[in-house]
Amino acid sequence: MVFKRRDRRPIWRIVVDFVYPRGGWTRAAQYVNHRLRRLPDTPEKICRGIWAGVFICFTPFFGLHFLGAWLIATAVRGNVLAALMATFFGNPLTFPAIGYSAISIGSWVLGLPEGSHARLGQKFIDAGYDLSHNFKAIFTPAKADWHGLAVFYDQVFLPYLIGGIVPGLLTATCLYYLSFPLISAYQKRRKKALRAKLDQLKKKASPADDAGQ
Repeated sequence: MVFKRRDRRPIWRIVVDFVYPRGGWTRAAQYVNHRLRRLPDTPEKICRGIWAGVFICFTPFFGLHFLGAWLIATAVRGNVLAALMATFFGNPLTFPAIGYSAISIGSWVLGLPEGSHARLGQKFIDAGYDLSHNFKAIFTPAKADWHGLAVFYDQVFLPYLIGGIVPGLLTATCLYYLSFPLISAYQKRRKKALRAKLDQLKKKASPADDAGQ
């Protein structure tokens, strides 16, 4: 395969690189920014892809952000590769702020009592335990219990889903308008540089053609 790594990374290395990539987050962000600008597409489509990738980061569909970015980018006729790379906006450094703001706004919109979004870590653990326990209950006499999952849905997932819409739209739209002039200017400079190189090659080839005649 063309993009297959020669040295397969162990699971622990993949997890560490996700939390803190080699070279740091600054270098990783610079790499993504460089790749986005060099995509072979119009600035409009690239920026629509960025919009899709950033917006999906404000949803609680963890593990499905790539799929969501692809679907939204396709719907808005954006660049799919730009959308996939823009999901980098959601990372261990930004997710705490995204999650807290989304759940807080969602809890307020839904009229949940103050403090209902406290102890988020425990609610994730309880939901995970329910999933594991209920799966085992299919094959054992144990009784299924959905309490932890119900609390997780009511106080975490649903508020996150509703509360992430407004900040997601605002952030994605801001990044769209910030990215558009930068990508447009970069592409114009690149085209100008390529045109200048082509002119130089033509000038160098002209004396050789004249000598041959």
